[in-house]
Formats: sequence, structure tokens, C-alpha cells
Amino acid sequence: MDTGTYGYPKQGVKKIDPSYDVPEGVDIRGRYDEEFAKILTKDALKFVAELQREFRSHIRYALECRKEAKRRYNEGALPGFDPATRYIREGEWVCAPVPPAVADRKVEITGPVERKMVINALNSGAKVFMADFEDALSPSWENLMRGQVNLKDAVAGTITFNDKARNKVYKLNDQTAKLFVRPRGWHLPEAHIFIDGEPATGCLVDFGLYFYHNHAPFRQTQGAGFGPFFYLPKMEHSREAKIWNNVFERAEKMAGIERGSIRATVLIETLPAVFQMNEILYELRDHSVGLNCGRWDYIFSYVKTFQAHPDRLLPDRVLVGMTQHFMKSYSDLLIRTCHRRGVHAMGGMAAQIPIRDDPAANEAALELVRKDKLREVKAGHDGTWAAHPGLIPTCMEVFNNNMGNAPNQIKAAKRNDAASITEEDLLQIPRGVRTIDGLRLNTRVGIQYVAAWLTGSGSVPLYNLMEDAATAEISRVQNWQWIKYGVELNGDGLGVRVSKELFSRVVEEEMARIESEVGKDKFKKGMYKEACKIFKRQCTAPTLDDFLTLDAYNYIVIHHPKGPAKL
Repeated sequence: MDTGTYGYPKQGVKKIDPSYDVPEGVDIRGRYDEEFAKILTKDALKFVAELQREFRSHIRYALECRKEAKRRYNEGALPGFDPATRYIREGEWVCAPVPPAVADRKVEITGPVERKMVINALNSGAKVFMADFEDALSPSWENLMRGQVNLKDAVAGTITFNDKARNKVYKLNDQTAKLFVRPRGWHLPEAHIFIDGEPATGCLVDFGLYFYHNHAPFRQTQGAGFGPFFYLPKMEHSREAKIWNNVFERAEKMAGIERGSIRATVLIETLPAVFQMNEILYELRDHSVGLNCGRWDYIFSYVKTFQAHPDRLLPDRVLVGMTQHFMKSYSDLLIRTCHRRGVHAMGGMAAQIPIRDDPAANEAALELVRKDKLREVKAGHDGTWAAHPGLIPTCMEVFNNNMGNAPNQIKAAKRNDAASITEEDLLQIPRGVRTIDGLRLNTRVGIQYVAAWLTGSGSVPLYNLMEDAATAEISRVQNWQWIKYGVELNGDGLGVRVSKELFSRVVEEEMARIESEVGKDKFKKGMYKEACKIFKRQCTAPTLDDFLTLDAYNYIVIHHPKGPAKL
């Protein structure tokens, strides 16, 4: 057994265990497992390989376009509406009608594709469960393949989990949430599966394997003739939505199902994408069920887009909420755009976790959730996200009280007032101060998230919030920008500027704090020191990496030689 740098194994690593029956040009370098072999069938892999071969050049081009856009922003340009697609923004067109099975999406729960989580989320009372292969999952071979097994069992209705520690068997209720699946973003490779000598595209593996095995039972049991349903992350331009639309049409053709069966909600979670919302919906108009405010990633993207703009520095991340003008403008324009095109406008994540040992703190946290959800429903959102089953009754109550029996607000909340939102509104610099506490929190959260990710967890409870990759990304890019520009911590009134030396001291002190919080034993066993190295390197790098997880991915790729591993 050997750990390879992503994409390519270390020298001397042999080829795959022969037990996987693979089509020509496909090489599986992950561990063999009988359960995984039921997912990695020859025909399923053939379908994934066909998708890879048909779309790889389009994907490559789209990623090159991202680099070109980044170069322009770094040279001082600002993102904005594209004059060439004004006819789409101003045209009177609508997306295909919303399938009845997903008309009501008032509360959606999200979480990784871990077995117990899948059962609990489907049983949670939420209208939708978004099962995540992306930011809430550490994409190790084991996690990805077990996730596919779990979803196949969930769609079949046979999924159970025997929790020996609690002496409890988990199984599905009669009434369950509708299942949406979020594959990874275009930029992430799958280094355990090679197709024609190069790593497969992660999202095509996630989508292809899930669709191949589940489209028929899903349409019968969950979709009422439609589906499967998806969430699509991290897009920056409508050309990326066009690739997804073509992937969907290719899949529908392979399966022999009607065009427009597959439906997807796109997360608007990058700053460039907010100027492309009409265009994204237009490309996916036969397959769309709306857009979602991916607000944490959106804040990360604001910093990343303006990484070379020292006049656009963010305040402490706790101050960048939905009441900031640029965030409110983004939410309002998303609602208007979706409702004008006949689809759902989904609200953002409530990341709070119930605080069981402190009723007063728990009530205060729930009150924050209520206020946030009330703001969303009154603004016109059709539904919202929760990270924990304990929040669902609170969120559901707010939406039901304000929407009555209506399944959504698509026709009721047109938000024509948002037609006047300008590029300046969407780019307005957020107000607020920067403090040493903000630098400390970024560092503490970032290191602990990376440590969890390296040991297989992508969804991590920290300080009564459920953190995923997006919050670690905000921590990283904000630290990087503050260090690069030597910003003054103007909220502390001491005139202190951030430097590499100050950051090194903060890292040392926060590592000591993490050790005292988690305990010596867990600290020793966890990968906190490795995580600290990665996070520190990323925050002090001369150029900002596009994604933290691309660098960290090198640490979790494990290539297996033929036959039993020699330990």
C-alpha cells in the first residue's frame, strides 16, 4: 500500500487489484472491496468513461476560462453582467415546470453520504435531504465508495444501520425526505480511477455511478416519474452549466428516459456566478429546479476574486452576514431571477447545532436561526437549509407560519423591486472591523477543519456550528489576504498590523488552545500537526491556491498494488 501524490502514484506502485472487472481504458487504483464491486460494475464504469471522454475537453476549456477570468480580476478588472447575453437576461422565457414531487422544499437538510447520517436525514422531517459528495465529505476512496453503496440502499429503501455502541438499529420511516445528490465541483479530480491514463473528473464519477445504479428505482419511488435530482456546486459561468445540461441529456439518452427527467438546483456560491444567474438557468432550462444561496462559499469567493484588491478587504468573518448590502443584494436578485423564470429560490444554511448542556445558550442560538429564517421567508425564498435535524422544527415553523399551505412562493413573491440592483450593489465592500480575535478564530477553525478532513470527516462540529470546507476556505483566504497586505487590526485600537511573525505566534498559541480543548490524547492521535503545516503554508504562500482541498487531497489518496497489500 502506498500514498501517492494526487493523480500519480509514487514510483514502484503496481496496478490495480484484478478483481474489479473494468472496461478498456479504465484503471481502478483504490482498494478492492466486494461491496464496492457492486457499484464499480463494468457497465457503470463504461458509462462514467463515456462521460469523461465526451466532456473532458469542454471541462478543460471551462477551467482555463476560470484562470483567464482570475488573471483579469488580479489585474484590476471587476466581475459584471455580460453585455453579450443581455438578450437572455431581458428575454421573456421560463424554465420547465417544477415536478410535483419537489414543489414543496420549505426545509432541506444537508450532510455527508455517511450511512447513519443518510438514514437520520431522510427521517428528519425535512422536505429534502441533500446528500453530499462535496464540501461536507472528505473524498477518500472509502468515503466515496461507501457513500455510493449507502445511496443505492437508500433509494432501494433497504438501508439500515446497526449502532452497536448504542444498541440501536436505524432504518427508514414510511415518510422520508426527497433525495438530492451533490457531486463534487468541476475542478476536483478522482485520483483512484484513471481513464485513458489520467485521473477521472470527480463530479462525473459521483454523478455517473449514482445515476447509473439509481435512475430507475428513484423515478418510481421518489420522483413520481421525474429524477434523479441533483445540486450542482462551485460554478462560475453559464458555460459550466451548459456542460452539465449536456451531461444530463447524455445520461437520459443512455437510460432511455424522457429529456428533462433529471432536475438540478445550482448553488450560486461564487461571485462571478451572481452575474450569470439568468444565463445559468437558461442553459439548464429543461433540467432546472432553481438556484440556492450558497452564502459561505460566496464570501470565500468574494475574497478570492478580489485577492489582488487591497481596497476590498473583508472585516472579521463573523460580521459578514446577510444584512451586509452586497449579501442582501445577492439574495434579493436571486429570488427575483428564479421567480421570474418559474423555479425555486432557496435560502442559505443554518449552521447552528443544538447545545444540549446549556438551555439558555441553546435558546439564544435557536432565536438567531428564527430571525435568519424569518428574513429569508419574508424576502421571498421558497425554502432554506439546515445542518442539523434539531433545527428542522424551528425552520419549518417559520416557513409554514409565513407561507400558509402554499408549497412555494414562486408566483407570490415576484420581487420586481430587485430589478434595479446594480453591479455596484453586488460588489459593495462590506462594513466592519478586523480584530486579533478574528485572526485567531480563522486560524483555530481552519486547522481543526483540515485535521478532521485528513482523518476522514468533511463535516465538523466546532464551537456549536457545523463547519464544512466553505468555512475553512473563508478562514484561509482571509488570513492570506490580511498577511499579504499587512492590514491593521482596526477593531482593537492598538494599531497592530498583521505580519507573518504575528501569524506564527497566533498559530503557536492557537495550537496550544486546540490541544487543551480536545485533550492531549486526541491531539496526539489526530492529524493536527500535519493540518497546521498545510494551513500555515496556505496562509503564507506567495500566491493564493484556488482551493484548500486540492492541496490537502494529496494526503488522502491511497493507491493499492495488485494482490494483498504487503504491510
